[in-house]
Amino acid sequence: MNRRETITQKLTEAFHPFHLEVEDESHNHNVPAGSESHFKVTLVCKEFTGEGLVNRHRAVNRVLSEELSSGLHALALHTMTPEEWFDKNGRSPDSPPCLGGDGTTKEKV
Repeated sequence: MNRRETITQKLTEAFHPFHLEVEDESHNHNVPAGSESHFKVTLVCKEFTGEGLVNRHRAVNRVLSEELSSGLHALALHTMTPEEWFDKNGRSPDSPPCLGGDGTTKEKV
């Protein structure tokens, strides 16, 4: 099972989401092909109702602690309740372009 599948499985089991997207964005960064190091997660679930953003992110980080300690470098989290998801028309924001550590945008080849 690849890292995307592992993240999907763990988040599904932990949160029983209304909506879940796990996107490998490693190709947008200056990393070797197949790195599986940069992910964008959109997680929508009722359990986030009444929870602040920091607590939502901490909950996700706890579930993914093994991945975060074994090569998962960046995790862009978009955590919402179903109501918030509908307010955003069922979309999460695009990730910003990678600045590659030297302050310049990575060029697509």
